[in-house]
Amino acid sequence: MLGAIAGDIIGSVYEWRPIKTTGFPLFQPGSCFTDDTVLTVAVAQAILTGGDYAAVLRDVGRRYPNAGYGGTFIQWLHDERMGPYNSWGNGSAMRVSPVGWAYDDPVQLLAAAEASAAVSHNHPEGIKGAQAVALAIYRARTGASKEDIREETAVRFQYDLSRTLDEIRPGYSFDVSCRGSVPEAIIAFLESDDYETAVRLAISLGGDSDTMACIAGAIAEAFYGGVPDTIAHETRQRLPADFLSIIGQFHERFIR
Repeated sequence: MLGAIAGDIIGSVYEWRPIKTTGFPLFQPGSCFTDDTVLTVAVAQAILTGGDYAAVLRDVGRRYPNAGYGGTFIQWLHDERMGPYNSWGNGSAMRVSPVGWAYDDPVQLLAAAEASAAVSHNHPEGIKGAQAVALAIYRARTGASKEDIREETAVRFQYDLSRTLDEIRPGYSFDVSCRGSVPEAIIAFLESDDYETAVRLAISLGGDSDTMACIAGAIAEAFYGGVPDTIAHETRQRLPADFLSIIGQFHERFIR
């Protein structure tokens, strides 16, 4: 889960100023957590407490109202009467990483990923994006090869993972849909050599940088066995105490 959060923070400064290179400083004065981190922590808290996903997402999200949520999600966050709004956006995929660690049965994992998404992102593409990321994390942490992850994800979710980043990058632009960002983030992981390069490659596409780095970083953490100490330290320095507490509890229970 820390891999997702670190990716979010590293990518935060490029969300509205996209770049097409991997050569950039990982952390800058403006590097900060965004809605990706807030909602990832909320999903982790819901899993830890057995709470309702919608209720916990609203509770945690309201405590951090300026994290950069999408317009419709802001309405959902503050209106408990509002149900899911058929979103196909990548908000479902950016927050799902705790699910990939908390379940050891793929059937239960896919159901939990759907549940975490469907409270707001109940469009089939929104659910698919969350399930694809959660399953990739599970496979990565349980010893699957990159080619196994590529093949299963491509077949099960109908994502085109045959492209290379060099083919994608020149014409790629900001895209908040699951269909237009989750496969690209997964490809960034697949082409990486370690955690850091996964995040750098995701950001280098010049798209929804914080979310794509969040997704690529989440899978990379699981595959490479953690987040490098220097990156983990810089990440923790930028998080509030309540987030650190939830992350610590989650790691103690599911990741140690």
